[in-house]
Amino acid sequence: MSAAKPFIFVCGADDYLVNRTGKARYDELTADVTDEFAREVISGFANNMGEVESALNRFRESVQTVSMFGGKRVVWFKDVNFLADTVTGRAEGTLKLVADLQELLASIDPSQVAALITAAPIDRRRAFPKWCEKNADFTLVGGDSEGGADALAGVILAEARELGVTFGEGAAQLLLAKVGANTRLLIEETRKLATFAQTNEAAASGKPVAIEEAHVAELTANTAEGDFFEAAEAFFSGNLPWTLKALHHHFFTGGDARPIISAMQNRNRILIQVRALVDSGEVRIGGRGLDGLPKAAPTYAHHFVGVTEKSSYNLFSQNAWYVGKLAGSAKLPTLRRLIDNQQEFIRAFEEIVQRPNDQEEVLREMAVRCLSA
Repeated sequence: MSAAKPFIFVCGADDYLVNRTGKARYDELTADVTDEFAREVISGFANNMGEVESALNRFRESVQTVSMFGGKRVVWFKDVNFLADTVTGRAEGTLKLVADLQELLASIDPSQVAALITAAPIDRRRAFPKWCEKNADFTLVGGDSEGGADALAGVILAEARELGVTFGEGAAQLLLAKVGANTRLLIEETRKLATFAQTNEAAASGKPVAIEEAHVAELTANTAEGDFFEAAEAFFSGNLPWTLKALHHHFFTGGDARPIISAMQNRNRILIQVRALVDSGEVRIGGRGLDGLPKAAPTYAHHFVGVTEKSSYNLFSQNAWYVGKLAGSAKLPTLRRLIDNQQEFIRAFEEIVQRPNDQEEVLREMAVRCLSA
């Protein structure tokens, strides 16, 4: 039987996931610890080398303190951020302090003190994390990705499995598109959607429970892009009655016209670019998104110099699956119709400036002009 490791080290790129895993380990360690003085949580968050030294001194003092009643102590060194590739993390003084920390950790008697360290983000190229991998009860949460799509997809799929549900076709991709790279919100939305799926008729009948794309579309607010307004969805479906109803609902609840126009313009800009590429034969709309988009990027990317962030001005900054859903949710309008839409949005904005008290009427008139043509 191998000897117990002297300490527990949990790290990763995402602080929320790391802290969640660390909290679970801390709860396990303290489950049978009745003496509140035998439990201690110390913050390892530091903005400069002086704060690093202060945090490490508190941690050293805690792990070297003998329990008053002779039991085992549990010390959680939480939110450690000075192991990252930052100015503070790279400072020579910090590196010296981390070397001292390594000596301290190596000397811990796990039968007397259960030391838990949670660190995010972390530069795993350094000597200290490599040493921890070999000498600690080591856990890397979420891999090395800084919120990449694959890593985020792994997070929500793992959460769904833990909750006893699965994601139906397209549901996970839609959730990522609507929420964006917000791990905490993705997990909370997955829990909410799982609860809904588990209480519907399919669950009651004993069938496998799945979060469907329709559930995500209906229950998850769009926090990533700002173009999932119901009015925009209705407008680009080509359904005039639905559009007018959505506009009425928006203004009945006190909404303003400008976010709707902005949402429609953003969607329309993307569709203009999609239409041009479809007409040229560069891409096609398929069941898995916009097929051919990555191949078309080298040919046209030079037209988007300076637009590097995710933007409706640059089709190649968008997720191919997401763009395919936008373009494939209804019959893709002609390029002439899309350009006319853009002109109508400008006209509507100008009319709103002149008629600020008639915003709903202005957008209704705009919708009729666009969708009745």
